[in-house]
Amino acid sequence: MIDIAEKITAIINHFNLNNYAFSKRIGVTGTTIDSIVNGRPQNDGSRKKTKPGYDVLKAIIDEFDINPDYLFGKSHTMLKSETPKIQTYTGVPQVIAVNNNDQENVIYVPVKARAGYLDGYGDTEYIEKLPSFYMPQLTNGTFRCFEVQGNSMLRTFYDGDLVFGKYVENLNDIKDGHVYVIVSKNDGIVLKRILKQIKQDNKLVLKSDNKDGNYPDYNINTEEIMEVWYVTMYASKQMQEPVDIHNRLEDLENQLHELKTSVTNKANKN
Repeated sequence: MIDIAEKITAIINHFNLNNYAFSKRIGVTGTTIDSIVNGRPQNDGSRKKTKPGYDVLKAIIDEFDINPDYLFGKSHTMLKSETPKIQTYTGVPQVIAVNNNDQENVIYVPVKARAGYLDGYGDTEYIEKLPSFYMPQLTNGTFRCFEVQGNSMLRTFYDGDLVFGKYVENLNDIKDGHVYVIVSKNDGIVLKRILKQIKQDNKLVLKSDNKDGNYPDYNINTEEIMEVWYVTMYASKQMQEPVDIHNRLEDLENQLHELKTSVTNKANKN
């Protein structure tokens, strides 16, 4: 690993400075920089490099906008401006909708609006174009309604169902085994059951309720996530199937047959 003296030398060269000019920029003497990058002469003819102190390192970072991880060997990116911007999860939705009574509306995201939602979830103008409505049953939080697409959650939710999700303010509040709508740049909008593994490796395990083999579990990194909505209610056009009358009649016939057999056996014994 390149030592910190070589990193400082690389910074000096990057800005086309010499040791003296560099020292003036950060408010130290030229001798201080020379002792760090070249070392102080020793009696045996060798040179011993001086370790830069906190004040020197802070001055370098502040004056030249240096990425601290670069100085300490954790990154190859020298400048802060060149470091990748990592999205952090926010504790509130970026845009909400309210009615004329200042009550928060539920915004509806139909399937046809999903593609646009990925780019527009933080755009007030876009969100205002989506349908919204007030539901007095949904209070104490921000709620959003998503139309279910596909069959990955079949047996729990069907294609075309509507799920109502409450915004999750902190990813650590996610409950293992519960159903959520997850919005991410890579996977779009998905409805999944979540197994939480944030503390171990900053990942969530997403599971489908459809067990036909076409929907395997997969992981998602928490830094990819833009929004998470905890499903608290749903509406469906699918009516539950009635109890199978034929099966019930068959069970009764079997019970009658067993009873008849038992009575016959007792009669024969007597």
